[in-house]
Order: sequence, then structure tokens, then C-alpha cells
Amino acid sequence: MNMNTTQKLEELSSLALEKEKEEWTEVIKPKVGWFELNLIEIWNYRDLLMLFVRRDFVSIYKQSILGPVWFFIQPLLATFAFTILFGRIAEMSTDGLPLILFYMSGITLWNYFQDCFTKTSNTFTSNASIFGKVYFPRVIVPLSVVISNLIKFGLQFIFLLLFWLYFFKIDGAQIFMRKEILLFPFLVVLMAGMGLGLGMIISSLTTKYRDFQYMLTFGVQLLMYGSPVIYPVSSLPEEYKYFILANPMTGVIEAFRYGLLGTGSYESGYLIYSFVFTVVVLFLGLLVFNRVQKNFMDTV
Repeated sequence: MNMNTTQKLEELSSLALEKEKEEWTEVIKPKVGWFELNLIEIWNYRDLLMLFVRRDFVSIYKQSILGPVWFFIQPLLATFAFTILFGRIAEMSTDGLPLILFYMSGITLWNYFQDCFTKTSNTFTSNASIFGKVYFPRVIVPLSVVISNLIKFGLQFIFLLLFWLYFFKIDGAQIFMRKEILLFPFLVVLMAGMGLGLGMIISSLTTKYRDFQYMLTFGVQLLMYGSPVIYPVSSLPEEYKYFILANPMTGVIEAFRYGLLGTGSYESGYLIYSFVFTVVVLFLGLLVFNRVQKNFMDTV
């Protein structure tokens, strides 16, 4: 072996040692296990998460004339329609509450859960072009939907409080807050987690079975009528009450009305059931979402 060959081998070995000492800022590896969620990436990509939140919030009514005013018009029109149809014509019970307050409180909560559920359920199909070009934690997209809808929900909740003040101060209605109103942040987390978990499960299924996407609108509408949005649980016959209580949103809505308006069928057991359901469905949603994101481009 001549000197030139020996020198080249020494140079190659020294380069190899230098490469071994290099510290990479990020290493992307294939995920092979069900439980390799790597949720720490969400924090590392928090700037991208905020960009998606801004995109989702700004783009909703960007090219509309009224813009963000639609945040208030939609629940207001739905409340008036429910007041006329179910309150005046059908004369359904509202536990003695003013019709507008009863229906608006249910609609405000339901709209947030519905938006989180339906808008995260098409994550893979609507973002396939982005997912196929650049890597980032895919769970950021449905998470951004939940956060951006939280801003909309906050505005609608303030709108609801203005009506509460009107009926309490001016109209003199017998409504008052209870200490359970302190559970409000917990109720919001339950709705967000429930909608996120269910949405990720449906989104994962629609990559292969598009039927779920077509069934979703009808299913969510049907689920609303199975929730105490337009009627209180106390007005239901005993033989049907258990079916409504099986809906995890029932405990959330009833607890919210009880805390804000002072009436409702509030029991801690209902909230415990909703909490357990949310934890289970969110965990399953993360597992299925993590599993599907590796090869969904082959089926979308």
C-alpha cells in the first residue's frame, strides 16, 4: 500500500469521526409503533400552530361583506328560529327560563363542539396537498382548528352574556349564577377534546372510506336532537331519558345551564361520564391518527 492510499484512508476515517460528532438539530425517523405519538413536536412547531390558527380564523369570512359579524348573526338567527318553532308553536318546556336564553345557551355550546368535530374530520382529505410536500406534525392541523374555533366560541359566549344581563337587570327574570359556573373552563376542555378525538377518528377513516364524510352532516344533526339543546332533560319521559344521558354532550350542556342560568339537571356523575368518554375517545383518536398519517397519501 503506497503513501497516497494510506493518507486517503486516514482522511476518510477522520471525516467519518467528525460526522459522528456532529449534533443534528432534528432527526426524522419513521414511526412504527402505535404508541409513538411524539407529542413534544407540537411544542417545537408552536409557531406553525399559531400560523394555522390565524389562517383558520381569518379565512372564514375574509371575502364576505359582514365579516366577523356572522359570528353573532348565526347563533342569533338559530335562536330566533328555535324560539318560534319549539318555544311558541310546539310549546316545549324550557324549565321556566326565558326562551331566548335557553336556546342560545344550548346553541352556543353545540356550535363549538360541532365545529371542532366537523372541521377536524376532513383533515387528511383537505390538506393532502400540504402533507405531501413538507414534514410537520400532522396533529397540528386539527389542533389549530380547535383553537381557532375557541376564539369564535369566546365571542359568542360574550354575546350570550349580554342577553343574560338584559334578562337579569332589565327584564327581571329569575335567573342567577351558581358556583358551578366555575366549571366553565373544564366544560370547554371537554367539548374541545371530544370534538378533536371524534374528528381525528372520522378523518382517519375517510382516507379509505369516503362514506363517513357523507354521513357526517346527517349524523351531527341527528346527534344535536339527541342532546338537550332544544329541551331540558327534566321534561323527558323516564323511558327515553337514559338514551339522552348516554350522549356525553348532555352532561356538559346541563352543567353549563345550571351554572349560568340556575336551572337544569346537573349531577356530577354526568360530568364524570363525559370526562371518561372524552379521555377515551381523544386517546383513540390520537392513536388512529398517528397510525394513518404514515401511509394515507397512498389512499387519499
